Amino acid sequence: MSERGRGRRRLVANLAFAILFIAACAAWFITLRPAPLGGPATYVIVRGVSMEPTYHAGDLVIVRRRPVYQVGDIVAYKIPAGEVGGGLSVIHRIVGGSVDTGFRTKGDNNAESDPWRPTLGQIEGTAWLVLPKTGAIMSSLRAPITLASFAAAAAVAIVIYRQGGREEPEDRGRGEQRTVESDSNRRVRARSSTTSGSS
Repeated sequence: MSERGRGRRRLVANLAFAILFIAACAAWFITLRPAPLGGPATYVIVRGVSMEPTYHAGDLVIVRRRPVYQVGDIVAYKIPAGEVGGGLSVIHRIVGGSVDTGFRTKGDNNAESDPWRPTLGQIEGTAWLVLPKTGAIMSSLRAPITLASFAAAAAVAIVIYRQGGREEPEDRGRGEQRTVESDSNRRVRARSSTTSGSS
């Protein structure tokens, strides 16, 4: 294949990659952008066994807001401030209540319903997509020891990259010394051969 043909194929491949990348970014922006960034999705990591066998500890559940919720929906909501665990997200199933009185929720594996009655404004959304065990991986990546390990590895990589191909000053000095010594030896040999030739 000619150079022109290879260049054209590279151009087409790069263009296709750019289109796919832009499409993926647009899909993420529309469907998976987190709520703190103005998007419709909230990411909830399942803790405990209250939703087994539907969900297991460490699963990552993506929830999306809806205008209405009904009995049977699995929803995520925040525990009210001032309560034990206030601010944490709970993902349980609606088993009763209403918009006016607050919803009654319960874990599929729990015998009793939750003590809280989340209102429409407290509900973050209904379950839309589950990624098994992904939440556990994300939690481990956020652990201090993991972050410290990544930071140390990055620092070592930067140091190695910056020093790669550079000759240390001490080594350079030794190299210069070896050059001077070899030059001196050559001069001495040259003098010796000149002297021996003249005698």
